[in-house]
Order: sequence, then structure tokens, then C-alpha cells
Amino acid sequence: MVRPFRRFLAAAAMGLALTAAGAEAKTFRFAFQGDYKSLDPYTLNESFTNGLHKAVYEGLVRRGPKLEIEPALAERWEVSEDGLRWRFYLRRGVKFHGGEDFTADDVIFSAQRVRTQGSNFLPIVPKDAKVVKVDDHTVDFLLTAPDAMLIAEWDNWPMMSKKWAEANNAVAPTPQAAETPSYAALNENGTGPFVVVSHQPGVKTVWRPNPNWWDSPRHNLTEVVFTPIGSDATRVAALLSGEVDWIDPVPLQDIQRVNASGIAEVMQGPELRTIFLGFDQNRDELRGASVKGRNPFKDARVRKAFYQAVDIAAIRDKVMRGLATPAALMISPLLFDRAGEFKRFPYDPEAAKKLLAEAGYPNGFEVVMDCPNDRYVNDERICQAVVGMLARIGVKVSLNAQPKAKYFAKAGQTGGYDTSFYLLGWTPSTLDSLNVLTQIMGCRDEKGNGGLTNYGNYCNPKVEALIGKIRAETDKKKRDDLIAEAYRVALVEDVGYIPLHQQALVWGVAKTVKLVQRADNQLILSWIRKE
Repeated sequence: MVRPFRRFLAAAAMGLALTAAGAEAKTFRFAFQGDYKSLDPYTLNESFTNGLHKAVYEGLVRRGPKLEIEPALAERWEVSEDGLRWRFYLRRGVKFHGGEDFTADDVIFSAQRVRTQGSNFLPIVPKDAKVVKVDDHTVDFLLTAPDAMLIAEWDNWPMMSKKWAEANNAVAPTPQAAETPSYAALNENGTGPFVVVSHQPGVKTVWRPNPNWWDSPRHNLTEVVFTPIGSDATRVAALLSGEVDWIDPVPLQDIQRVNASGIAEVMQGPELRTIFLGFDQNRDELRGASVKGRNPFKDARVRKAFYQAVDIAAIRDKVMRGLATPAALMISPLLFDRAGEFKRFPYDPEAAKKLLAEAGYPNGFEVVMDCPNDRYVNDERICQAVVGMLARIGVKVSLNAQPKAKYFAKAGQTGGYDTSFYLLGWTPSTLDSLNVLTQIMGCRDEKGNGGLTNYGNYCNPKVEALIGKIRAETDKKKRDDLIAEAYRVALVEDVGYIPLHQQALVWGVAKTVKLVQRADNQLILSWIRKE
């Protein structure tokens, strides 16, 4: 069992050793617009949080700077000819921060824990897969159907210590909506390059290097300090004053100012995340709406009316200041070769009004919109713009913008999907359409087999059947045909969602810092070097 005091003593001893050896202290300080709430790596599947977990926890595999899959706690793996058995050979000599050895028992435990209710990563290991111990350093995953993409998102599935979890009443994952933090939410015991020496949710988290890490560090840091800063102006001021070395995001209006400062610069690049709007298509009556006894969003004409009421060019030019690429699909064109075949429905408020009238809502209706205000670039401002646009077609929207912790706890799985209309962003961790189709467009399975992030439970049996075929198809052309057909049904025929755009990465980085900007927007602490 790892106690915070014990971890502090270990880190302090390491710090004294560095000082005695004459090593120069290198503290990296950084700020994000949102919080780092829970240290439990199965609580929230969100890219910023996943990146920070990687400082402490590691998976069987990991992704490199260009998002290529690399061995991590598994040195190698092999797949049987029929694709039904994946055998992983575990790295020997790896120890958790508490000193216990990493073994096959921890892999089996982690597979059970990540598939337990309360986990936000339920489908990451197939529900019907059996995980079998061959010996202490060999594990088999036995599947009921071939799955060529099995490990594609395991970069975000970290291994946890069975002994530690059992000793600290942390066998079950911490739900997002938990009102009382669990032991695993406030403490950690990973195998990774850093240890947490203090964690105050909403205030500050501090890491020190793990002197017993099995891998060779790429960083030169002696301490890492995270502070959430929600205010745009305060966050920029902290960067330009030298109080922090990295911020995300840089407010779009401040990009030129940061670049001209001589202190820091803005790292920009394309992000794989798609920002979109979703609807509750499950309940028979919407919550918080003026329409009683029915759900307007079950009518594709209403969904299309909302789509055609959104002026995406205005959002791109005015809200995003040109740093967004309007999207016709729920995946970046960089990840699907046939994306160019799809076009957005045109912005047309008059056509939207006609559609509403045809659906029986000539005067519109009232509805509540849920939106995070500290997760995506200009998220609340995007929602405010959408509210104004929908008002032009007679729809009165009450905006409920909240910090991401409250937003996900309400709108997501652990909150019972308590939302009628919402904004969300999604980066497919597999870098493939199957992840989007399964998690966002697949029918919601309360057992966690799919649709976990399908907040509104869009569900079409045609799409479900196509998902099954896509999962098994290995021929790229045939597979792309199936993917294109699934998108055509879900987004063109059904108008199941409103894709908005892919936002640009806009990190503010001190000129004394060298780091890697991954296209999935994860900050990997172990790759940072400071002058």
C-alpha cells in the first residue's frame, strides 16, 4: 500500500540526492482552463485528463509522438491465426510506486475493473473477452470474434495494482458523479515516470520523478506543478509573467500578443477532435422543455431544422477567429480518406422554419442546452452563438454552461445521461471511424458494450449492423465502403448529430520549454525538457 507520506519521503530523498549530485532543479509549471479532479484513471475518458494520468500510470501499449503504437508494460504480443487470441508478454522487473511487482494478476484485475459500472472506459476491453493468466508474465485475451482494432485505444487503458486497490477499498472505479472522493481519486500507485506527491482537486497537483522507473526518461524535470486557471486573462498573464510554462488554450484573441511577447509562443496545429451538437432521442418527453408528452428530437425534421439554423461560417470566423475547420462528419478528414464525399447541410433559417412547421412546431419550442465552459476552445461562446441562431427560427434555448466536472457528471453515463441538447467534443482514441461509430453513433448498451458516449442514445439498427461488419472487415476498400454507408445513414438520412468543426490546437509555451504537441491534444509530461 502506498501512503502519501511514504511517497513524500521517497520524493524528498530523491530531491536530496539530486541536490547532492549538483543537479539543477527544473520545475515545469502549467495551467489548463479546467480541473484535474480525480487521480482514478478510470473515472473520466477525456484527453487532457488521460494525458496527465500517463505521468503516473501506464498501459500494456502506448502511443509515441506521432501517435504510433509502441510496447509499454507489454514487451511484445502476438495474435493467433483466427484472430481470437491475443497473447501479451509482460515486461519483467517493473514495480509499482508502492514497491510491488507488476504481474499478470494486475492485468486481469485491471481488465475486470475497467469493465465495472462506474468506469468511463467500459468498452475498451470487450465485455465477452476472457483474460487468462498463462504465467506471471504472460496473459491471453480470448475473444469471441476477431477484432483487429483491439489495442488501438489501449494507450488510454492503464494498469492498476490489484494488491493496492484491494487494500484501499478501491476495487471499483470512481464514478464521475461521486460526491465523496474515493481513495483512488486522491491517491495513486502506478508504474510510470512520475509520482504524485500532493493532489488538491481544483487547487494544485504536484509530481516528482519516479527514480525507479523501468524506462529511460526523456525529460529533465525535477518537479511538475499543475494549477487550473479558468479565467482566460489570468491564464495568459500567468504565462507572460513566467508563473507558468504552458497554458491551454490560448484565447484566440491573444495569439498575436503571446507571440510578440518574447517570453512565450503559441504552438498551433490541427487537432483530431470534432466538436458537435447532440440531441436526446431516447426519452418520450424531453426534460426541461416546453413540449409535453412527446420528444421533438425524435423527428429527423426537427434535428435537420436545428442543423440548418446553425451558421457554421459565423462560428468559424467570429467565435473561432478562423482557427476551426467546419465538419460534415464526426471524424477528422485526416482519419477517413472518403471524408471529402460528404458535405454539410447548408445554412438556411427559412428552410429550418419550414421543417419545424412540418414537424408540428410552427412557433418553435423551449429547450435546455448543456455545455461545458472549460473544456474546448471557446466552448461556452460556441453554445451562446448557437442559442442566438436557434432563436431566429423560434426556438428558445436556456443555456446551462458548467465546468467540465459538473457537465460530464450530469450529461454522461454516471449522471443518467441527464441532458436534452448538448455540445460535446470527441477524438477517436483508435484514430479510426469504428471508435466514433461504436461510442457516439452506436446504440447505447447499458452493459457497456457500446454507445457509452452516445449521450442522446441515437440508435439505428442499420448502423448497428454496419458497425458489426466494419469490426470484422479487413479489406480497406470494403471497410471504407461500410464506414461511408454508416455515416450516410446516421448523418445524412437520420441527421443524428450536428457536426460543427475540428478546432485547432493553441498551446502557449514558454521559450525555455521543449515539448511534443500530439494531434490528440494530450500533454505528455515525460517528454518535456526545460532549459
